[in-house]
Amino acid sequence: MAKWFRSEPMEYISLIMNEDAAHDCLADLGKLGVIQFTDLNPDLTPFQRRYVSYVKRCDELERKLRFFAMEIDKFHLECDSAGSVDSFLDSKPVVSSTGEASNGKLLESLEMELEGYESQLRELNSYSEKLTVEYNEKVELQEVLEKARRFFITDAPRLAVSELTSGTTPANKASLLESEMMGARPDLDMRFSSITGVVATEERSRFERMIFRATRGNCYVRFAPIKQPITDPQSGQMVEKCVFIIFYKSESIETKLKKICDAFQAHRYSLPDMDDSASVDRMLTENAQELVDSRTVLLKNQDTRYRLCQMLAKHCERWTWIVLKEKAVYHSLNMFKADVSGMLRGEGWVVAENLEEVKEAVEKAHANMDMAMPSLVDLVPQPWPTPPTYFVTNKFTYAYQEFVNTYGIPRYREANPALFTAATFPFLFGVMYGDIGHGLFLFLSGLMLVLNEKKNEGAKMDELTEGLHLGRYMILMMGFFAIYAGLVYNDCFSLGLNLFGTRWEFEGQENGEVEEGDVAIQTAEYGSNDSVYPFGLDPIWHVTSNELLFFNSFKMKLSVIFGIFQMFTGTCLKGLNAIYFGEKLDLFFEFIPMVVFAVSLFMYMVLLIFMKWSINWNERMLSATCFDPNGDYWEQDWTPCDQSGNGYCTPWGYSCSDDSTTADKCPLDFGGSGDGCQPPNLITTLINIALQPGNVDEPMYAGQPAIQNILLLLAFGSVPILLLAKPYFLSKQHHAPIEHHSEDEGHGDEEEHGFGEIVIHQAIETIEFVLGMVSNTASYLRLWALSLAHSELATVFWEKAMLSTLNLNWFATYIGFGVFAGVTFGVLLMMDVLECFLHALRLHWVEFQNKFFKADGVRFTPYSFKQIIKDAA
Repeated sequence: MAKWFRSEPMEYISLIMNEDAAHDCLADLGKLGVIQFTDLNPDLTPFQRRYVSYVKRCDELERKLRFFAMEIDKFHLECDSAGSVDSFLDSKPVVSSTGEASNGKLLESLEMELEGYESQLRELNSYSEKLTVEYNEKVELQEVLEKARRFFITDAPRLAVSELTSGTTPANKASLLESEMMGARPDLDMRFSSITGVVATEERSRFERMIFRATRGNCYVRFAPIKQPITDPQSGQMVEKCVFIIFYKSESIETKLKKICDAFQAHRYSLPDMDDSASVDRMLTENAQELVDSRTVLLKNQDTRYRLCQMLAKHCERWTWIVLKEKAVYHSLNMFKADVSGMLRGEGWVVAENLEEVKEAVEKAHANMDMAMPSLVDLVPQPWPTPPTYFVTNKFTYAYQEFVNTYGIPRYREANPALFTAATFPFLFGVMYGDIGHGLFLFLSGLMLVLNEKKNEGAKMDELTEGLHLGRYMILMMGFFAIYAGLVYNDCFSLGLNLFGTRWEFEGQENGEVEEGDVAIQTAEYGSNDSVYPFGLDPIWHVTSNELLFFNSFKMKLSVIFGIFQMFTGTCLKGLNAIYFGEKLDLFFEFIPMVVFAVSLFMYMVLLIFMKWSINWNERMLSATCFDPNGDYWEQDWTPCDQSGNGYCTPWGYSCSDDSTTADKCPLDFGGSGDGCQPPNLITTLINIALQPGNVDEPMYAGQPAIQNILLLLAFGSVPILLLAKPYFLSKQHHAPIEHHSEDEGHGDEEEHGFGEIVIHQAIETIEFVLGMVSNTASYLRLWALSLAHSELATVFWEKAMLSTLNLNWFATYIGFGVFAGVTFGVLLMMDVLECFLHALRLHWVEFQNKFFKADGVRFTPYSFKQIIKDAA
């Protein structure tokens, strides 16, 4: 944990290597993943770099691999896994199953192999498209022939009969013109021309509407669906189509119809005379035979492509990783500078503890190449750029570190908020979400993710599933602390659990004779061990009329205590940063005044809360209560009085009178109206510290007004120190050299302007801290509010959905349980989890981290093959 508190120490190095060994050096350094190179050629465009041609070749290989992946997906094949990334990086660079290649020849070997596979696959695809077009034409022609013949066999005679019937006239009423044309053949003159073809089913309605409008209804159209879908040769999708037959008379209509068919991409087919059944049957037979042959060739082509894609699927992922690795090598080499012919120089940040490994990797690569010129890895004193921030994380701490990095990267060697967030975030979530039952569901969900982590580690997941997998331990801890807080609240689905036996009872509760307003009595003497519930709250609070009042007071005080402790911890971390970086001004004139201000007002408020909880107020109030010395309640060890007043005495021997006040009867003599024997209202007490200094109405200890005045003076005195001290000493430091160069007026103006900025910045810091302590303390009341909302929602769901249906009948109870389970899952197990998560997130990002966290660091992005492959996946 101490290592996680501050980022890893970094060293800035210069790396000089032989150009011939550069590839092998970078290949070994990429496996280590501990160095971040600096671009030494910022003035060059990407196309002017030394190794841009190699990067282009890698881009071309990536394009080919994407093409392979698309073709593999068409056959719904899964690419075989290349194993773990670590095992891949440790293995030799095998290009295919036929052999290996050295690092120098790796790119060339891969290019040759992928080029052959791509040309073969493209040729097969082109041939497949042609075969599919031919096969589709034969299928459509077969369907057109069958549908057209069926139409002429069944529908055409019926239509002809109806036309003859409707057109007959009596013989004695025949016109002269008809009698003159008795020798002609009207059946031939009335024959209609036709167009047959196939159109997509989804275009049928628009196609028919367009024909009707273009021909003004002077044609007759019939459609017949094709049962089996037809493959689109370009997209490979299955398309529903139907056969159409259009009858028309005019040649002008024929021209319009052909244009419409072309516009809708309808395929037209020429058919023989349907009256010649022999020609039609012969054409059907010939086309059916050609259809079988075409299908055989098409299936053979498809099988060849499938086997080729099956082979590519075995190597595709490994080839992709090889290309990513090679591309990363050449991208990094493009950052190097060629100062001397044959030598390359690079610079970058390296993790200090891995510096020796980097040196060994570079020397080993040169030794393997048998280079005469040795390599050189040396430290370079560089005050700039700012060292990057790098934390070593594991599968538990990774989620919390990313949680902090989302807000901002910690500065180099700055105190890391993630160390504290790992403990406080799930705990504060549990405070808001505290419920044994609901927390158990969340805990089991996290446990399931943890148990399945090995199975999910290498699996391809969507964004949501991957996020849940990365945060599996966070979810587990959130569920654990929700259960813990639920046990403290003694709340399980809004019901109290009588785990250890209640310490309170109502008279007649066993007989059901308890009425509203009855007061419970303790089963053991107040203050004894037996009177205290062993863990958490007594379950009887869940059935009392003052339940809400008690829980509000309890949870509100807990929220304030947790909030002030967390904010004070953040302020202390600011002091630790100042000590670590040697910033004395920040330590003495920022941190110490902040601590004084926070302790004087806010930590004192926490102290008052604990004091009020720890004081036996029954005993104090009893000492200021009047009793009859001769009555049953008078105890033997009490001091009797002279009974000079109304005859009553207090336990400490004060003679009561009718006009006696609590201050007169209390033996503590703390001052105020209660003299220390009455429990104070803490809110009023805290407000009066500032509004009415020296006035404490109900003190809890002797000298409380004087102590509070001293604390108030300390708090007010720390503000001007916080506001003015640091700018004053900074001005002394800045103006010291100006006395020797007073003639330089322009320089003095710049210093004055800089000093003004310092004052403004310090004023903003002071206002933010002073007002932030008040507003942030109030912001922590969201812990109380959300916990209250969660428990009240659970109570409403239980009472309205379950209790109201239990006494009706079994069916109503069944429906009620369904409603209860549904709203519990949707609202409390989904929406409320997200709500509590976001509020806990805000408490850490704003209320905690703004006390010390600058969040302007630079993230360490090492040259790492493992990370590159993970990001690409």
